Amino acid sequence: MRRAARAGCHRAVRRLIGQAEMVRTLITRYGRVGALLWGIASCAPQPSYRPAAPPAQRTPPAPPAPAPAAPAKPNLPSDGKIREQDIGSRAPALPPGASGSKETGRAPSSSERSSGAEMAPVLPPPLPDDSSLLAKITPSTPAQRAASLRLTDEGRKILEAGDPGKALARLEKTIIIDSTNPYGYFYLAKAQYRMGRFRESLNFLDIAESRLGNEPFWLAEIHALRGDNYRALGQLQRAEASYNQALRLNSGNRAAAEALTRTPTEAPAVPAQPK
Repeated sequence: MRRAARAGCHRAVRRLIGQAEMVRTLITRYGRVGALLWGIASCAPQPSYRPAAPPAQRTPPAPPAPAPAAPAKPNLPSDGKIREQDIGSRAPALPPGASGSKETGRAPSSSERSSGAEMAPVLPPPLPDDSSLLAKITPSTPAQRAASLRLTDEGRKILEAGDPGKALARLEKTIIIDSTNPYGYFYLAKAQYRMGRFRESLNFLDIAESRLGNEPFWLAEIHALRGDNYRALGQLQRAEASYNQALRLNSGNRAAAEALTRTPTEAPAVPAQPK
């Protein structure tokens, strides 16, 4: 205890000695004003001594949360081509009753084609009968045309009676009188067909068609007779096309309609073609 008091006295003495030396130094340098200022500063209350607080310990920040894992990408082929099994796995489900085979792009069978062929398009209504040649003779008809039409009508009657040779002679006179008479060429073609001269019949039909382009009733008659000639020559596809064209022009053409219902072996009976 005494030792501590003695040490405190020694410290106080050293402090006083140091202050005296400080006053002497200030007087020497700054005069009495400096010593006065020092004295005022030394007499100011000193803050009580407080021990320094220990440094605060910072808690380390929590580690960041791991980033969510990226969604898995689909396993696509590296060459950019879609595999056949991928297409099968991603194809939409077929409706009930549909076939999943690869026959969707196949050609239709013969039975399917025949069933489709039976679905014929809707034909226009039949044309009025325009077969009368005498009805075409009017007061304004030239005499030459009127005479040719009368001879054509006589040749038609002879032909329907079953004498194509005699009808042919009469019909040839109609062309001599009026070479522009298209009905004369048509019945000449019909007489040649009845006589088995199918090529000659086709030639007369071409002439008649070129002069009857504005009369659908007679154009249908021409196509029907042309079909009979092709059928007699064995050209069945061309015959069928001619019959169909006749029905498109006039759905009431009985010759074409009946010809389409016959089988290829049921061609109409005609005289044998002369050699």
